[in-house]
Amino acid sequence: MKNDELIDHLKNNNEQQLDHLENALPIIKKLLVLLLEDEKSSILTFFRSDVYKYFFLLTFMVEYFDGDEISQEHAISLVPQKYASRIKRLQVLKQAVELGYIIEKSSTVDKRRRIYSPSTQLVAEFLEGANNINNIFEN
Repeated sequence: MKNDELIDHLKNNNEQQLDHLENALPIIKKLLVLLLEDEKSSILTFFRSDVYKYFFLLTFMVEYFDGDEISQEHAISLVPQKYASRIKRLQVLKQAVELGYIIEKSSTVDKRRRIYSPSTQLVAEFLEGANNINNIFEN
C-alpha cells in the first residue's frame, strides 16, 4: 500500500470508529450509571461482584426461564471452565444458596440429587434489572 492509500484507509477507519463511538458512548454511559448506582439490590450486587458470578447469573436465569431442571452439576457447568475453577464455581453456587438467592431442594426421583432454582426475590430483581437495561437500548 502506498503512503497516500494508507492515509486514506486510516481516515476511513477512523471516521467509521468515530461514528460507532457516537452511537455507543451514550449507551455505555447510561449502562454504567445504571450498574454502578443500583445499590438497592444486594442480590444483583452480589452477582455483579465478579465476572464469573455475573456470567453464572445470566446463564442460570436463562436455564430457569427455559424451564430446564438445574442440578448441581448442570449449574456449575453453565459457564466455561476458563472463567473459574470447579471449586470456585461450586463455592459461588453454595454461597448463593446460603444467602437465600438460590433455592436448593432434593430431587423427587433421587433424594441425593440437588435441584436449584432462583428465589422469588432474585427473579423479581433480575427481571427489573433486565427491563432497566432494555429501556436504555430502546431510548
